[in-house]
Amino acid sequence: MPMRAAGSVAAPGFPDADAGAPSALRVWRRLRRRPLGALGLAITLAFVAVALLAPVLAPHSPYYQFPNGLAPDGAPLGPSAAFPLGTDELGRDLLSRLLWGTRNTLAIALLANLLATAVGTLFGGLAGYYGGWVDAVLMRVTEVLLAVPTVLLAAFLALVMRPSPLTLILIIGAVNWFYLARIVRAEVLAVKGLEFVEAARAMGATHARTLWRHVMRQVWGTAVVYMTLEFSTTATFTASLGFIGIGVQPPAPSWGNMIAAGSQYLTSAPRLMIVPGATLGLSVLGFNLLGDALRDAMEMRA
Repeated sequence: MPMRAAGSVAAPGFPDADAGAPSALRVWRRLRRRPLGALGLAITLAFVAVALLAPVLAPHSPYYQFPNGLAPDGAPLGPSAAFPLGTDELGRDLLSRLLWGTRNTLAIALLANLLATAVGTLFGGLAGYYGGWVDAVLMRVTEVLLAVPTVLLAAFLALVMRPSPLTLILIIGAVNWFYLARIVRAEVLAVKGLEFVEAARAMGATHARTLWRHVMRQVWGTAVVYMTLEFSTTATFTASLGFIGIGVQPPAPSWGNMIAAGSQYLTSAPRLMIVPGATLGLSVLGFNLLGDALRDAMEMRA
C-alpha cells in the first residue's frame, strides 16, 4: 500500500485534498495545446526579458538630453541609425526610454499585483472560512471600497502619500484586491464543506492548519489565474496613473508618462504617443491570452 506524505490528514473513505487538482505538468501540457496561450506566453516572456535586460539593451541613457537630439526648429528627430525610434521632445533617445519604461511599468505592476492578490486572498479566505461576524465585517468593508471609483481612490491616496515607486505599488495594490476577495470567498464557501476538510477537522487539525493546508490549496489556482488576467489591468492602471501625473514621476520613464508627454505632439510627432501606446496594448494582449489559456488549462478535468 503506498505511503502518504507526512502531514497528510486524508483518511480511508475521505478524498484527498489534492484530488482533482491539476499538476503543474498537466497544466503545462494543456497550455501547450492552445496556440493562443502559447502566443500569450511568448509575448509575456518577451516583455519580461526586455524588463530584465533593459540596462543591457538600451543604447543610451534614458535621461540624457542629446545636444543634437532635436531639429533646428526644436522638433523631435525621426528614426535614424543613432536613434532607432527617434528622440522625444527633450532630445532623449525614445528607444532607451521605452525599454526602461517597460522595466519600470512592469516592475510596479507585478509587485502591486502580488500585493493585491495576497490581500484579496487573505480577506476572501478568512471571510469564507470563518463566516459569521468575520464574514460580515470583511465583506462590508470590501463592498464599501468597491463602491468608490478606483481612480479617485488612488488619486486620494497619492495626495496624502509622498510620491515614490513604493508608494505607487502600495496605492495600486490597495485598490485592486476587492474583486478577488469576493471570488476567493465564494471558492472557500464551496470547498470548506467537502469531505476532506471535514476529515481534517475530525482528526484534530486547527482552523489555521485546515484553512492553509486544505481549503486554500484548492483556491490557489483561481488566485493565480486571476492574478495573470489582472496583470494586464494593473499595467494599464499603472500607465493611467502616469498619464494623469500621479504615477512614475519624470524624468523616470514609464509607459504612462511617455504617452502623456507624446499626446502634446500628436500631430507633429505621433510616434511619441503611438510607440508607448502600442507597447502597452501588446502587453495587455499577451497577458490576456496567457490568462485565458491558463484558466482553461487549470480546470479540474482529466
